[in-house]
Amino acid sequence: MTARILVVDDVEANVRLLEAKLTLEYYDVLTCSDGATAVRLAASEKPDIILLDVMMPGMDGFETCRRIKADPATNHIPIVLVTALDGREDRIKGLEAGADDFVTKPLDDVVLFARVRSLTRLKLVMDELRERDESGRRLGVTTDGAGRLRGSGGRVLIVDDNARQAAGIAEELTREHRPVIETDAAAGLISSKTPVDLMIVNVTAASFDGLRLIAQVRSADPTRHLPILAVVDPADRPRLVKALELGVNDILMRPVDPEELAARARTQVRRKRYTDFLREKLDYSLEMAVTDALTGLHNRRYMAGQLQAFVGRAALGGEPVSVLVLDIDHFKKVNDGFGHDAGDEVLREFAVRLATNVRAVDLPCRLGGEEFVVVMPGTTIEDAHRIAERIRRDVGSTPFRVMGGREHLTVTISIGVAASTGPGDTPDALLKRADEGVYEAKASGRDKVIARAA
Repeated sequence: MTARILVVDDVEANVRLLEAKLTLEYYDVLTCSDGATAVRLAASEKPDIILLDVMMPGMDGFETCRRIKADPATNHIPIVLVTALDGREDRIKGLEAGADDFVTKPLDDVVLFARVRSLTRLKLVMDELRERDESGRRLGVTTDGAGRLRGSGGRVLIVDDNARQAAGIAEELTREHRPVIETDAAAGLISSKTPVDLMIVNVTAASFDGLRLIAQVRSADPTRHLPILAVVDPADRPRLVKALELGVNDILMRPVDPEELAARARTQVRRKRYTDFLREKLDYSLEMAVTDALTGLHNRRYMAGQLQAFVGRAALGGEPVSVLVLDIDHFKKVNDGFGHDAGDEVLREFAVRLATNVRAVDLPCRLGGEEFVVVMPGTTIEDAHRIAERIRRDVGSTPFRVMGGREHLTVTISIGVAASTGPGDTPDALLKRADEGVYEAKASGRDKVIARAA
């Protein structure tokens, strides 16, 4: 898996060394030597990952990281801080600045590339979600939920057979989150499938294989995207690298530093909520793409696809499909006499009455304006006619209350009914026959149901 990586370091030798190593691994490498240029390149080039040196003159790595993360156009880019310093204060300061990871010089190539691969996988997911979110935004489909994207108040699952270590982690996390401890892998796997914002796994556990648990969580659909923080022994490099290869989101070295734990947990919870937010927006966008915004019924696009499938099956000898085309009589008079808001109220109430008078398998849809369609799979023209009459009577029997109940309007509808005829029939021909029924009903006085056979 390749990626575009921006290397930022004021020491030319360090830049050239990292560039050579990354290029040999087939990464596309950009370089610069100061924080201000890094901020500009992040905005213009949109790299997949930024390897950012901390100790630079002028704008140091911490401030550069803060500026990149403060810009909505670049805050999704993973940043790995690289420094010769190994103090806890620098790790915590880097994480609080928004860094996604923190490595020290001299760089361990195996660990570095494992972290790069892990962050590249994360970036691919984030890019896909953001791209689809932006498509929905261009179509005017937006949701408000940014206020939920904080990094506290998460439910954290701790899977650790070291009672003292687990209790210490839970005690620290209790300040901001809701931790739960499981001491064996089987219980941890079950708990991971409940609503959880972060999972912390001790991969050096004595009574279970922490790496196998991570692999099981990553391979299951319900938990595939659950953030995992692995607690590892810094001396056990093979296990550390394997955890990263299996897809853990972050590493926490033993002995666990409370402030570093808090900072890393906060980062992972915030990221989890951001990806969840994007997925919810994507689901909403997909739903809105096939839903009429005013009535909540399916729209023309959804109806066309479903009807094509039903008519195709009927043409191959399957069950027949019928359609109702419904048109509200004299709807223009409602808009002209009471205003478009009252007209919208009538359309919404009509949609409710329509949906409550058809079967669960039927598809009530709004074509546009005051015209509606019901697709009725497995239905003969005689049965469809009976259902259409039921809808017509229900609509006309009770006045529609509009304008806060101040006005009561009598509404009637004209309905055309048609059914598929087998081989050679098409969705357009089926809808045309039903539409002709509507015109005949209106021409003969309205408030009628007319069935049109082929």
